[in-house]
Amino acid sequence: MKTAILPTNHEVFFERDHFIVSKTDLKGRITYVNRAFCRIAGYDEKDLIGAPHSIVRHPDMPRSVFKFMWDRILEGHEVFAYVKNMTRTGDHYWVFAHVTPSFDTAGNFLAFHSNRRAPDRRVLSETIFPLYAALLKTEKAAANAKDGLAASYRQFIEIVQSRARSYDELVFSL
Repeated sequence: MKTAILPTNHEVFFERDHFIVSKTDLKGRITYVNRAFCRIAGYDEKDLIGAPHSIVRHPDMPRSVFKFMWDRILEGHEVFAYVKNMTRTGDHYWVFAHVTPSFDTAGNFLAFHSNRRAPDRRVLSETIFPLYAALLKTEKAAANAKDGLAASYRQFIEIVQSRARSYDELVFSL
């Protein structure tokens, strides 16, 4: 039986010129990781290959942000997003992620590719921390997880639309 990892309040940082790279299959199972991913997340490559990418999902990440990301990716778009991940020991690290779908010559989805770099700390403190806290509060206030996700997703879309013409415009204006 796998033991649940409990989050700590300790943040792990990585150099601005380092990139975390991973690839997954269509089910979200990891097929490739670079050394930076292993080092930052605290896993060996053998522990990650075949594991769901959610192995590094931090419970402080609003589900609505992931829903938005996956909706966009499955529409064939690339997505840039700020993500809080969790290490093997429960520590956390923030990334600015660039996630892209990979296609075959017929335009069918083959896999997903993600490059992550160290985020701008000012953007995190001024925008992302308060935004994600508000979305999580909405998710937790609902009667159940499904309603919480729906309410948080609506809130997320409303915030984006109130601040920019599109999500891409907003994220690149931060």
